Amino acid sequence: MLYKRILVPVDGSNTSNHALQEALRIAKDQHATLRLIHIIDDVAINGDLDGMINYTTLRDALRQGGIHLLAKVAETTKQAGVETETGLLETLGERVAHAIAEEAKRWQADLIVMGTHGRHGLDRVFMGSIAEGAARLAPVPLLLVRNEE
Repeated sequence: MLYKRILVPVDGSNTSNHALQEALRIAKDQHATLRLIHIIDDVAINGDLDGMINYTTLRDALRQGGIHLLAKVAETTKQAGVETETGLLETLGERVAHAIAEEAKRWQADLIVMGTHGRHGLDRVFMGSIAEGAARLAPVPLLLVRNEE
């Protein structure tokens, strides 16, 4: 199958970086465009922070961090000679996996490449799995890249 539009959620983790390297390999091989997205998880921000932290300040800091991360990662992909777009998304109450699936539809991606931490047992129960949710919701093929650290 030929992939021309590859969506890559990034968060700066080693796992995300491994997935980005795989997406770069595919993009170079197939002359594809990458769309790098970073998602600010509104649900995580809105937890039990009322009164303890300024929500607006935290959100602004997360936006600036996301913008910086996307610029850094995009520079890497552009140096590799891969056409790249970026997008900073906010979940606004929806699950991160849903935001990934919706962006894949909106951008008309052919493939999603993302990292998975491969959590099991209680870690998975408590942390949930964005990758598992994305696998259920993805409107296109999804390549999960596992980091074995």
